[in-house]
Amino acid sequence: MTEINTAAETAAPHRYTAAMAADIEARWQDVWDAEGTYEAPNPSGDLAGDPAIAARPKKFIMDMFPYPSGAGLHVGHPLGYIATDVFARHARMSGHNVLHTLGFDAFGLPAEQYAVQTGTHPRVSTEANMENMKAQLRRLGLGHDKRRSFATIDPEYYKWTQWIFLQIYNSWYDSEAAKARPIAELIEQFENGTREVPGTRAWADLTAAERADVLGEYRLAYASDAPVNWCPGLGTVLANEEVTADGRSERGNFPVFKAKLRQWNMRITAYADRLLDDLDGLDWPEAIKLQQRNWIGRSEGARVDFQVGDTGAITVFTTRQDTLFGATYMVLAPEHDLVEKIVPAAWPEGTHAVWTGGHATPAEAVDAYRKQAASKSDVERQADAKEKTGVFTGAYATNPVSGEQVPVFIADYVLMGYGTGAIMAVPAHDSRDFAFARAFELPMRCVVEPSDDRGTDPSTWDDAFGSYEAKLVNSANGEISLDGLGVVDAKAKITAWLADRGIGEGTVNFRLRDWLFSRQRYWGEPFPIVYDEDGVAHALPESMLPLELPEVEDYSPRTFDPDDADTQPETPLSRNEEWVNVTLDLGDGPKKYRRETNTMPNWAGSCWYELRYLDPHNDRKLVDPAIEQYWMGPRDGMPTGGVDLYVGGAEHAVLHLLYARFWSKILFDLGHISSAEPFHKLYNQGMIQAFVYRDARGIAVPAAEVEERDGAYWYEGEKVSRVLGKMGKSLKNAVTPDEICAEFGADTLRLYEMAMGPLDVSRPWDTRAVVGQYRLLQRLWRNIVDEATGEATVVDTAPDEDTLRALHKAIDGVAQDMAGMRFNTAIAKITELNNHLTKSGGAISRTVAEQLVLLVAPLAPHIAEELWHRLGHTDSVVHQDFPVADPAYVVDETVTCVVQIKGKVRARLEVSPSITDADLEALALADPHVVAALGGAEIRKVIVRAPKLVNIVA
Repeated sequence: MTEINTAAETAAPHRYTAAMAADIEARWQDVWDAEGTYEAPNPSGDLAGDPAIAARPKKFIMDMFPYPSGAGLHVGHPLGYIATDVFARHARMSGHNVLHTLGFDAFGLPAEQYAVQTGTHPRVSTEANMENMKAQLRRLGLGHDKRRSFATIDPEYYKWTQWIFLQIYNSWYDSEAAKARPIAELIEQFENGTREVPGTRAWADLTAAERADVLGEYRLAYASDAPVNWCPGLGTVLANEEVTADGRSERGNFPVFKAKLRQWNMRITAYADRLLDDLDGLDWPEAIKLQQRNWIGRSEGARVDFQVGDTGAITVFTTRQDTLFGATYMVLAPEHDLVEKIVPAAWPEGTHAVWTGGHATPAEAVDAYRKQAASKSDVERQADAKEKTGVFTGAYATNPVSGEQVPVFIADYVLMGYGTGAIMAVPAHDSRDFAFARAFELPMRCVVEPSDDRGTDPSTWDDAFGSYEAKLVNSANGEISLDGLGVVDAKAKITAWLADRGIGEGTVNFRLRDWLFSRQRYWGEPFPIVYDEDGVAHALPESMLPLELPEVEDYSPRTFDPDDADTQPETPLSRNEEWVNVTLDLGDGPKKYRRETNTMPNWAGSCWYELRYLDPHNDRKLVDPAIEQYWMGPRDGMPTGGVDLYVGGAEHAVLHLLYARFWSKILFDLGHISSAEPFHKLYNQGMIQAFVYRDARGIAVPAAEVEERDGAYWYEGEKVSRVLGKMGKSLKNAVTPDEICAEFGADTLRLYEMAMGPLDVSRPWDTRAVVGQYRLLQRLWRNIVDEATGEATVVDTAPDEDTLRALHKAIDGVAQDMAGMRFNTAIAKITELNNHLTKSGGAISRTVAEQLVLLVAPLAPHIAEELWHRLGHTDSVVHQDFPVADPAYVVDETVTCVVQIKGKVRARLEVSPSITDADLEALALADPHVVAALGGAEIRKVIVRAPKLVNIVA
């Protein structure tokens, strides 16, 4: 075999092989880097370039931030990167000034976990991972402007993340102006009396701590006691996504409890309406818009106050205020602040035994139930469990329309994360309330007339009856009656009645909660906040930024008894006393302060990174206004501005995209940027899947070592199962791009991934199929290069008409497919043209060869660059104009017209595309096959659809 290969290589030393591809690719990557081929000039500033280039229409193309994993890339990761690279190259060749680069989202838990296990500093492992990823990405020939790349862990980057946090901290949302404004303007209003200070005292009479508390109710970034998922066994607070459905930690399987901790929050709820409304102007998939709308969860209803003796009022939000007369009990979330205030010392006389949970006092019952509820996740609490649990608080509230005293319970199916954390229960018309009422023997009252024959006595029903179409019944007192009204009219009437009496009002509620912005971890951005000796928070001045992460000896959080819910987290940063306790001069002389020891979540750095790409070396401003306006400012078709194309997985449909939109709107309101939205067009690529092979124990085995025999799959002599799933190291089915590049070359990998199917659809990986694209490139090479001499074989003669038609049809189709990101069909058209040239035989016309190379260039840039130079050019193919089709050759010279008689095809005619209906009818009726088929029958009607159809009714 070796002798045969050696002989072939001797006969064709310039054949396109994997070795030649590797040489070509490495050589041109070096040239592109040295010559700055992909550098996109800004219109001004440090990156200003050729004014002629900057005058071109711009195109800002982005991939979602990659995290530098220690496992490196598998072939599924580059799918989106290759797609944006192809699109960017085509845009560049179509006359655009293209900004396309890639940075790294490098803070996060994986590096910290690795540090805990190995003692390696997170920066060391993260930077090593980045270098590995950069090498893998470079090998793919991605045309990134490397001057603009950065990592979120760079202090010169997170200086501005901290700066943005301070802009948010020092802002409040003016609901009248519907925008963020500096907190200094709010303070001025309090000082001059144009805005009333909450409470009864003047601003000047408040202490510094009291003023801080008042402002904390307005700031867009604020600290508060927030309910969190506390995991003592891990010693850290967990995000909802890190908690399993059974209330345990995803990592380690430890119990997770609901606890209240002092945490930083972002008041994203202030922007709920704008985040909803501005979705309409974005070019995003409708499914993603729907997910955002559902996450924000806007609903219209009313707030209603239920008085609890002299203690105060329980406020509920309801979308069915028309059913208020049917509220027979109330339920608070176990975490609700009012619970402690309303619980009496003893059970009221006549308390039903089933309400007490077997406890001697209300306090005992509430405490026990709260501990039970704290061990459940929100998902588990909201699940439709067969058994409804809860306990009576011992308190009663007054139904404001009926005057009845209704018992107040706590139950885990009510969450603090929605509405007010309290509900009025109308068991006759809500299934969960119905089940709870049955379990606790609570009364039910029908106030919405059933449309079936069940009657109006809920005690005889199998389930609640809910309808927006029915009429109201049993809903009247001495002052108001809703009886006989439809739901809409009843809502309006009762809302007005409540508002007149000051016990309720119409309002809008959102499912969206304020963003919990604290993490008890080391590897994240430090908060630029210090606390004075009175516990008042102070923002660091810009001159003290960046506040860099200090060194710590132990990266792991302190862990506790997994079942001890009463513990508190101890953050790694708190162990560096010299860093935590500092003396600073913040403008009023040196004083002692204590630093914030939580860190920002890993979402922080990805909330604004598109702006840093624009002006990455600016150490004076977040971004130069002229540069931001040029790349991201509003323009025709983009009313809120933003990135022209943003490509990434649909898994970021909500959190990352919502948070980035929120930060953009604040920066826009404060005048720092001109774009109110970060990403105008969003495209979600599909997933590359791979077969997963499992043994009898269900353990994944190495896919590369599985053999297929007689339709079954075997590993080390044992039969294994096969299913299609994700690709990854843990499933032992990962294929690295390095392997494919070594066997076939990077251009082949790029072509295969783009040819696998529509970009937005998931598709299975098949290494055996890669060879098809490899052969395409080999045929392309042979059509232009002599394998014996390495010289171009093209001729300077004009191509024949068939070749011109094949060429220009390919140009027209590929151009349309490129613009629509239909890269698989673009490759099919290029393949068809290349096959036409192969079958034609003989040398190819130079003009055709050059056009073909330009068509291929966005998809397979290395071989295109090599062929372009072998064709005698000295400038790069990257900046050549993309071919333009000649319309005269795109239109078919003839088209096939089908002639039908009584629905059966009787003839096919080759006709001009521009033939008239009359001429086509005459031609069809004169055709010998048609005449024979008619056999002299009378023609009743002729339907002509020129140029492709004639239908004869005889």
